[in-house]
Amino acid sequence: MQDLTVTLIQAELFWEDISANLAAFDKKIDAISEKTDVIILPEMFTTGFTMNAGKLAESMSGSAVSWIITKSRQKNAHILGSVIIEEGERYFNRLLWAKPEGELKTYDKKHLFRMTDEHKVFSPGNSHLTVMVNGWKLRAFICYDIRFPIWVRNIANEYDAAIYIANWPSKRTTHWKLLMPARAVENQCYVIGVNRVGEDGNGLAYSGDSSIIDPMGNILFQQADIHCIHTAKLHYERIREYRETFAAWQDADGNAVFFPR
Repeated sequence: MQDLTVTLIQAELFWEDISANLAAFDKKIDAISEKTDVIILPEMFTTGFTMNAGKLAESMSGSAVSWIITKSRQKNAHILGSVIIEEGERYFNRLLWAKPEGELKTYDKKHLFRMTDEHKVFSPGNSHLTVMVNGWKLRAFICYDIRFPIWVRNIANEYDAAIYIANWPSKRTTHWKLLMPARAVENQCYVIGVNRVGEDGNGLAYSGDSSIIDPMGNILFQQADIHCIHTAKLHYERIREYRETFAAWQDADGNAVFFPR
């Protein structure tokens, strides 16, 4: 199995300014000099985490979708991040996953953050997204999803790495930094978390803390507070050996746990 090279882009976002954010990420991606397989952007990377969907939503033929497909082809790399999409008179916090050959996959955020009324503005998704890259099975989630271990459960090693893209505020960064290793350990997989930095239009501050965690829960990379573009190589042999020598996955309960009465 080949190694997997991933690039995390932790950046400040221009509040509710799609064109400015696309231009900024265009330059950041162009600045990546190393060969990489997957480039990961934050949640709502074109707007920041806003509930102003009526003003900012795009269709699947809009500028963000067109840009990410084009950029993936140009860079010959998978690129993913989420944007606000309107479809069938409903709004979705939709992760776009562009493949270098031009194919586009999507994942709609399952768990909507009720503390900001996201559940009143957006519709939830109900299906997982797993993408094969270099023989690796990669599964994508969005922010609040990380708090729900049943939804992210890695049954029978369905995926090798979980990618969480977020707009996770600094006042709850302790949770973010605890949950990433927890998800890695319980699912015996790599966890990659990409968050934003700076301050949004609601005055919320973001400390980033984008991270790479190995299947044993070790922090391989973590960066707080600053803009950064970080490229790292993940080794499949580390997963294979750990799953063989500590085969806890064989005793997993799956999605349904039944308790005796």
